[in-house]
This record gives sequence, C-alpha cells and structure tokens, in this order.
Amino acid sequence: MTTAKRRISGLLAIALSALLLAAPARAIVSTGTPTALHSDTDGDAEIDRQAVSREIERFRSSSISINQAIAIAEARHAGATTADVSFDGASGVPVYRVKTLHNDRIWRHTINAATGELVGGEAALPLAELDLDDRSNLAALGAIKHRLADAVHVAERAASGKAISGGLVRERGRLNFAIVVISGDNLKEVILEPPGARTK
Repeated sequence: MTTAKRRISGLLAIALSALLLAAPARAIVSTGTPTALHSDTDGDAEIDRQAVSREIERFRSSSISINQAIAIAEARHAGATTADVSFDGASGVPVYRVKTLHNDRIWRHTINAATGELVGGEAALPLAELDLDDRSNLAALGAIKHRLADAVHVAERAASGKAISGGLVRERGRLNFAIVVISGDNLKEVILEPPGARTK
C-alpha cells in the first residue's frame, strides 16, 4: 500500500486502549476509497466506484478471511511474519496476495479466497534486492512484537467490519499498519501504530 495521494475524508480518531490491552498504541479510522482499491483508469469516478463495488462483492462471497489467508501463508515457513496482504477479485478466481518475511527473504503467496489452497508456487525475493526503505521497514517489523494479524483484528473491531487488505506504511518516521476494512457499504482505512515502531 502506498501512502501518497490518498483520497480519504473525514478523519476520526479512535482511542482503543480499552479495546485490547496489547493492541497497537493508537488508531485512526478514515472513510473513503483508499488508493489500494482504486482501478487503473483515467480517473473517472464512476468507473472507480463500479470497480470497487465489484471487488467488494467478490470479497463478500469469499469463504476465507484475511486472517485465515495470513495463517495459511505463515504456515508455509515456520516463524514467518506477514508484511502485506490484499484481496484480488479482478482475476478469474478471487485470491489473497500475501507477502511474508522469513530468513532474509520476502515470500509471495497467492491463496484461493474460496478454498484456502495455494495457487501456483511461491516466489522468494532476497531482502538485499529491496530498496533501503523497504529493508528498513521489514527490519522494524521483525523488531516489534505485534503482527499484522493482530492489527487486522483491532482494525476490524474499530471499524466494525471485515478487513480486505493490510500492510506496512511509514509516515513521518513512524512505521504503521494500514488496514482497509469494509464496513457496510463503506471502505475505512485504519492506521495503527505499534508500540516500539518509531524510528529516526
């Protein structure tokens, strides 16, 4: 997920200290259409809205949740940690695309959203081939005790919905989890700052 050019309105800060004692330190819920779910059109708002609606419908008809997809991908390599997950309903079969970190490699998994089966093989990319910012973010992910699955759980409760994507973002020197949640007919982006994730 990128942080640039978000078309989000109506920021609503939510205090989650009572929600989960071990939850990330703070959450901000935004409503609108996060750029992660925008189509690659010329900016026609109606086409974007229709593409997002189709994606949401395919997501709602899926049997596998985002946390189940994370668990399936992490089970492929003992000790793996998920860095990014997103639902993709544009292909023939709806899938989750999950990136996990294990043994200085990023593993890419495609998981069938109806059956939970791994689609195709898995691909690995050595961390050394990533740019410095990505390596820094992944190093910070390994150093914090909270996992993306924890952030998904908190975001779903905060936004009263089901997560469709999640990953790491860095804003103003802070590493955050950004989770997109479908709540009713709305998309909400929940930003969670894990304790100990601040960097210089």
